[in-house]
Amino acid sequence: MQATIWTLLPPIIAIALALITKEVYSSLLIGILSGALLYTGFSPLSAVETTFSIMGEKIGGNVNILIFLVLLGILVALVTKSGASRAYGEWASRRITSRRGALLATSALGVLIFVDDYFNCLTVGTVMRPVTDKYKVSRAKLSYIIDATAAPICIIAPISSWAAAVGSSMPEGSEIDGFNLFLRTIPFNLYALLTLGFIVWLMVWDKDIFAMKEYQKKLGAKSDSLNTETHVVGGMGKVKDLIVPILFLIVSCIAAMMYTGGILESGNIVDAFANCDSSASLVLGSFFTLVFTFIMYVPRGILNFGQFCESFTEGFKAMVPAIMILCLAWTLSGVCSADYLNIGGYVDSVVRGNAMIIRLMPAIFFLISLGLAFATGTSWGTFGILIPIAVIVFQNQLCELLVVTVAACLAGAVCGDHISPISDTTILASAGAQCNHIDHVSTQIPYALSVAVMCFCGYLVAGFSGSGWAGLATGAVLLAVFAAVMVARERKAS
Repeated sequence: MQATIWTLLPPIIAIALALITKEVYSSLLIGILSGALLYTGFSPLSAVETTFSIMGEKIGGNVNILIFLVLLGILVALVTKSGASRAYGEWASRRITSRRGALLATSALGVLIFVDDYFNCLTVGTVMRPVTDKYKVSRAKLSYIIDATAAPICIIAPISSWAAAVGSSMPEGSEIDGFNLFLRTIPFNLYALLTLGFIVWLMVWDKDIFAMKEYQKKLGAKSDSLNTETHVVGGMGKVKDLIVPILFLIVSCIAAMMYTGGILESGNIVDAFANCDSSASLVLGSFFTLVFTFIMYVPRGILNFGQFCESFTEGFKAMVPAIMILCLAWTLSGVCSADYLNIGGYVDSVVRGNAMIIRLMPAIFFLISLGLAFATGTSWGTFGILIPIAVIVFQNQLCELLVVTVAACLAGAVCGDHISPISDTTILASAGAQCNHIDHVSTQIPYALSVAVMCFCGYLVAGFSGSGWAGLATGAVLLAVFAAVMVARERKAS
């Protein structure tokens, strides 16, 4: 069953059940067990043993991410309990005077927080929920804006955990500099760039289309808040008590990335970011931010010592659903990894079978990357598999078509991750906006797939013309045409 088409079955089962039943936990677990059964030759006892063995490996390997989530959850609880979130909401409400302004402010904050997608999803949601709620923006739409300004921003930001991950994805023995290759892909990452253009158009137009429009109609005047915030909001915090800890967190995470990358030894900032341990850096940055927040809040009487300590359990509890889904999603990804069902090996065989059609490579890699990220819920794992294959296909030569193909891998990975119900960033976008997870996924998919079609056409043009700029221009024209058609249809319907 390894490296065959059957390896696609577990993620398909998990995704289909999640969409049908709207129960993510059980769907993921059934998908994992089905994969373990395939791997163990349908031995139930061995399948269960394999499942928890993989789960232990994945949790151990990603424990820093879980610690970071808990620390960030505690920080969010502290900011909320202090009254700083309420103060910011009141301040923003006085200055943001329209629904359009609330949407644009949300996306702008998402663009500014480019260091890491996890941090982006949770922070933007926490800060902007009160403002978007005031202007009747549904939590599903808030989730989409958060998600669309998380990974798509990180994948084109030179200083981010994603840049470091891409730069380290070169095959062993390659003479191509991974970070330089990443920088060259930025103008040709069509999904990231077109998604940003798409959400700006949606916000300026201030209309909903496709499933988001139907969701809004079904919702009517009701609120789709999950009402899961349990923090007591009664502190005397001011706007600075929200802004300063967030700025400190950004600075401390960047400093920690440079530290774990060896800035003290090499003195080279680029090398430090390329070699950093991003998950350990986020833990260090968030820990020192908690210490800073204690110093900022407790002596000033914003919170007393007891209230500060209460936020630890509140923050942890708030992150439990996201942590549980992440652990199950990682386990499903592990079942599909090279050590077990080897879904990457199957993808490798498909790609190599089409390697002679060199001009179709950007479009082919985009589709395969999209499908693989959708099935596994991980973009990092996807481009980690496909970038080495792309380099091998182009015989380790740094030509423009290789750059465009690698950009297509990254674009497809982010797109697939964007629409996958088991993706960590999709999960965290739902958590950050406090939106029902399946509602977020179902309303986001039509938007993401619309952009994906434009990207596919752009990569076809780029492949046959040999120019990434031609592909970018094609995507931009298609986005403009799409927007014009949607506006004309809305006018005709009204």
